[in-house]
Amino acid sequence: MKKPARILIADDHALVRRGIAATLAENPRWTLVAEAVDGRQAVQLAAELKPDVCILDMTMPGLNGLDAARAILTADPGTRVLILTVHESEQLIREVFKLGARGYLLKSDAGHDLIAAIETLLADRLYFTSKVARVVLEGYLRSDGTQDRETSGTLSPREREIVQLLAEGKTNKDIARALSISVKTAETHRSNIMRKMEFGSLSDLVRYAIKNGMIQP
Repeated sequence: MKKPARILIADDHALVRRGIAATLAENPRWTLVAEAVDGRQAVQLAAELKPDVCILDMTMPGLNGLDAARAILTADPGTRVLILTVHESEQLIREVFKLGARGYLLKSDAGHDLIAAIETLLADRLYFTSKVARVVLEGYLRSDGTQDRETSGTLSPREREIVQLLAEGKTNKDIARALSISVKTAETHRSNIMRKMEFGSLSDLVRYAIKNGMIQP
């Protein structure tokens, strides 16, 4: 039998931690290995316990969730980090995905989307709700003075396939399997796309995919 996924939660509000813990307790495939009350404790516990998923509140005393995620991912890039926050900030969403976190969930959506978010991260895919995608899109539409990336003709058909798969949260291994190419080739395509389109982060790529009808917001 497959071992339960090990999950760490970090939030300075005990009520939030209890709510998440209750949700985890309902699923025998998951086990709560630790609760942290701030970012620094989350980093320490993650280093000691090596959880599969870290659920981090964005605003915590001592060390915020963004910086805690950065430290956790620097120590172990394979950790799946889900940011839980009240902030609908396009800039924060950009930063979260840029540093390597796998999910961004608004607390207002957590009641009905937390289970799906955890399952998505454990399947090695990115997680963000339509509301988060809309925030990213609105930020893109508000931006000015940046290079226009709307002309999809600059990408080859194969590159467009890869952009869509990346925007859907697929890993390099997923892409290699879907397109019958090697993982190294998938990685090369991804690097070429990021450079060619001057994408500074994965959120740039997601905005491009939404704008060009590759995925639905």
